[in-house]
Amino acid sequence: MTKLIIQIPCYNEELTLGTTLSALPRHLPGVETIEWLVINDGSRDRTVEVAKEYGVDHIVSFSSNQGLAKAFMAGLEASLRAGADIIVNTDADNQYCADDIPTLIQPILLGQADMVIGARPIWKTRHFSYIKKVLQNFGSFMVRLASNTDVPDAPSGFRAFSRAAAMQLNVFNNYTYTLETIIQAGQKGMTIASVPIRTNPNMRKSRLVKSIPSYVMKSSFTILRIFMLYRPMRFFALLGTIPFLLGTVLGVRWLLLFWFVDPTRSRAPSLILAAVLVLIGFQLWMFGLVADLMAANRKLLEETRVRLRRLDIEQNSEQNSSD
Repeated sequence: MTKLIIQIPCYNEELTLGTTLSALPRHLPGVETIEWLVINDGSRDRTVEVAKEYGVDHIVSFSSNQGLAKAFMAGLEASLRAGADIIVNTDADNQYCADDIPTLIQPILLGQADMVIGARPIWKTRHFSYIKKVLQNFGSFMVRLASNTDVPDAPSGFRAFSRAAAMQLNVFNNYTYTLETIIQAGQKGMTIASVPIRTNPNMRKSRLVKSIPSYVMKSSFTILRIFMLYRPMRFFALLGTIPFLLGTVLGVRWLLLFWFVDPTRSRAPSLILAAVLVLIGFQLWMFGLVADLMAANRKLLEETRVRLRRLDIEQNSEQNSSD
């Protein structure tokens, strides 16, 4: 028996949630049970009331706004506790076409993927500015480098997870879950698929993209932080190589000038700068080594957390069955 739960993170979405819910399916081929779950992220309007009016099966509420990433993780936890075999995440602003949910979950039903991401027609989406389209593609490119995956639309929030994949995900970033979950899934060896999806006309402005400069800054910092977290050795190796090479070039230049031009002239500033740059590069490499060892410890902690999560969910399922 396959159970699908469609989760929707919400923050003051009373104007759009009804439209989103009315388009969601209750029956799909290959799925016996479909339930809806709304994460109320501290909404101060009628979001919860609208969810109840449309027959939402599960509502998870925060007393104050925690951000999209925490709301997403709370939804995964609640969906797993409710016995979901497949979890679909979509937005409350009706950005994604609900008719594409069968396409989204098909690779998981066939056992071909652990995680599926809907790829939007970014260059054909009219309400996306040219700059935003370029940034979306550049961000996806950087995520592909960091995750060793081939995901064309990394910022897409329309995605599906198998139960096993959802059990392993942890989001540390507070801004958004979209980039980190892909990199994390790639690092854990999950199979990630991408399917083309459609989008609906824009119903409201994006909450994440308040301004292009802010979006660029936050996205860049997010990608950088995730890269440091999941690829520390590569990050610090690349970072340390720059000053090390500069210092080496300056050192070679100093030797050539000393031996072949004017051995009486010390050129001490150039030599000191070369030594400092080489030491900085070497030190950054050491930072990478230490961070890599810490990353190994983090992986052990993540495995422990997955086991505890699985045990907690199994106990919860047994209690629900007995009740």
